[in-house]
Amino acid sequence: MKKVIGTSLLLFIYTFSFGQFALDTIESSQGRMVIYSDRTWELVSDIGFDGIMNEQVYNLFSSDTSYNFVQTWDNEVCFTSDRVNDLSKLKDTVWLCVGDSLHSKFVMPFDGYITSRYGFRKGRYHNGVDINLETGDTVRACWSGKVRYSKWNEGGFGNLVIVRHYNGLETFYAHLSKLLVAPNTEVKAGDVLGLGGNTGHSRGSHLHFEVRFYDAPINPEEIIDLANKTVKDQNLFVHKGIFRPGAKPSDYYMQGDGHGTEVATVAKVASTSAKKYYRVKSGDTLSQIAAKNHTTISRICQLNGIRQTTTLQIGRQLRVK
Repeated sequence: MKKVIGTSLLLFIYTFSFGQFALDTIESSQGRMVIYSDRTWELVSDIGFDGIMNEQVYNLFSSDTSYNFVQTWDNEVCFTSDRVNDLSKLKDTVWLCVGDSLHSKFVMPFDGYITSRYGFRKGRYHNGVDINLETGDTVRACWSGKVRYSKWNEGGFGNLVIVRHYNGLETFYAHLSKLLVAPNTEVKAGDVLGLGGNTGHSRGSHLHFEVRFYDAPINPEEIIDLANKTVKDQNLFVHKGIFRPGAKPSDYYMQGDGHGTEVATVAKVASTSAKKYYRVKSGDTLSQIAAKNHTTISRICQLNGIRQTTTLQIGRQLRVK
């Protein structure tokens, strides 16, 4: 998304603003940028960006046409699929690495107490958790990623920031009083996104925080220990049961709540049949990894949704069995 540039270049650009065209490229603290004739600029790295932050997840769903899941990169719409993705179609359990060696840091968006949890509330489903804060309090990115959306939302979120992360998830930060990041901005865990507020459909200052996968909401407590403000486990097993409206976390069912037997069964299968993972080291190749773990290259590719030509990042966890 293009942004209005600093005033030092306004006069120069105004002189040539008979139609939008590129005037020059310059180096900046954010990287190399293109300066346009209509007072805007764009990072070179953003031009043609396809929105793929996790190649493993993308390859898995794009290679299986039975899903027909949509996930584009659009700075103007809240839900890039128009909420057509039906995660109840998931046939298998998908493994996500919530944080690898390059992006392992997690930060609570705000250190406040929870005023409302995920689930059924006032005749409708509440797709996130509400965190108490005062207007003007600092709201931060929970994981590293890239800002996809940062604007006023007419659907009730008020000032909303959406960040797409390297783990394949997106997080929503709603009801902000002020937006402090622009779309396409790279952020690290803990970076400031905006200031807490009471905008949109909100009664009192608070942060509405959501975690979504392909536009479908997940109970944040499936992933985050809200009491201790940490990630429960770096391994997240995604199955259709966690996308049920108001679904309790898988470990809640495992503790004998007495409901959701199917979810408990799926969770057990995921935890016992996920089997074995291997963390990529410097110099590793798929053939070496396959040999070390007594499997085949094709099996590793199938389990991880990758191709034999995929570049292996050091620190990445591959499922091998």
